[in-house]
Amino acid sequence: MADLRGKTLFITGASRGIGEAIAVRAARDGANIAVVAKTNRPHPKLPGTVHTAVAAIEAAGGRGLACVTDIRFEEQVQAAVDCTVETFGGIDILVNNASAIHLAGTLDMPMKRYDLLHAINVRGTFLCSKLCLPHLGRASNPHILNLSPPLSMKAEWFRDCLAYTMSKYGMSMCVLGMAEEFREAGVAVNALWPQAPIATAAVENLLGGEATIRHCRKPEFVAEAAHALLVRPSRSCTGNFFVDEDVLRQEGVTDFASYAVCPGESLATDFFLDS
Repeated sequence: MADLRGKTLFITGASRGIGEAIAVRAARDGANIAVVAKTNRPHPKLPGTVHTAVAAIEAAGGRGLACVTDIRFEEQVQAAVDCTVETFGGIDILVNNASAIHLAGTLDMPMKRYDLLHAINVRGTFLCSKLCLPHLGRASNPHILNLSPPLSMKAEWFRDCLAYTMSKYGMSMCVLGMAEEFREAGVAVNALWPQAPIATAAVENLLGGEATIRHCRKPEFVAEAAHALLVRPSRSCTGNFFVDEDVLRQEGVTDFASYAVCPGESLATDFFLDS
């Protein structure tokens, strides 16, 4: 089976949750991972730091690099890219996982939160892609993977949380455009989204707490799907909007029970997917 041994991944938001799970899964192959995240010291409400993520990566068999970075700022992203290339010799894969969430209607959305959503989700994704692409273009099997949903013009996804939807769809529009822009260069650009909600700090703190977590899957489920995509040939796998369940079924995985937070509980359906 193809693996990521010796590949270098630049993963945003990798200090916890889905980003860390993708990093650890790649580390099991012997990959190098730049942990690109803001949390340098323990946060009172959020688990993990760039340093604990690096420790988990190295325990799994990979090489980690802590890059304390706020992806809203170009100079910080450029410094993280430069440090990654200097340390590992290049960048093979970019995972745009970092994301902010604030669910509110138009009248209840503070503009400070609106700006944060778009600065991290859309601008941050675009910026990290822009600065990594010169290095990806020199890789043998380059991939960009955005953790963003399939594009849909159904009004129901815009009605209740317009600002958040616009920001996540902005990430998906980067997939749509960059896949075509860099197709001839052989850089794959794809999106991955979970079928069921994933048990992360955002879900626990903002979307219902333990009652919601019971109906979620573990971050490792998305990580396995991401791994399956990142080892595919870049020239024949680009411009797609994947859902994690579908990816794993394509890989022959049919038993998902072990990935449930509470086996036996019904699973919810994530945002932006038809029930």
